[in-house]
Amino acid sequence: MPRVKRSVHAKKKRRKVLEQAKGYWGLKHSSYRRAKEQVERSLVYSYRDRKNRKRTMRSLWIIRINAAARQHDLSYSQFVAGCKKAGIELDRKVLADLAVSDPAAFGAVAEKAKAALTADAPTAEKLNPKPEAEEPEAEAAEPVEAEAPVA
Repeated sequence: MPRVKRSVHAKKKRRKVLEQAKGYWGLKHSSYRRAKEQVERSLVYSYRDRKNRKRTMRSLWIIRINAAARQHDLSYSQFVAGCKKAGIELDRKVLADLAVSDPAAFGAVAEKAKAALTADAPTAEKLNPKPEAEEPEAEAAEPVEAEAPVA
């Protein structure tokens, strides 16, 4: 079997890893062994954080929608329920963008959501509870004087 010289391919492989490690601190950017360990670890972090970024952005959108909805006397959950009942099919990303960039348009959406909620009677009472009116007290009859015992 012929002898294989690996010099060219090995140098290419090492150069690729060291280029990926450019900017790392200490020996991690110049020593192949340390750079290889850190590049592998970095690739794991980047894969994990691509998933986490989606979670983080969704939570940011919910926070923004909640803040804007509360300016229109709705909580986040009431707002979302109202949008669903009104048939508004905007996702959280778009709603959050509206809340930040165009508050008037978000206000219109919030009013439609509120109207859809108030159209539903049982939910409307939960949304805006009416203070209970005091019942008029029965007219107090004049006290009847007890007859004094005859002695």
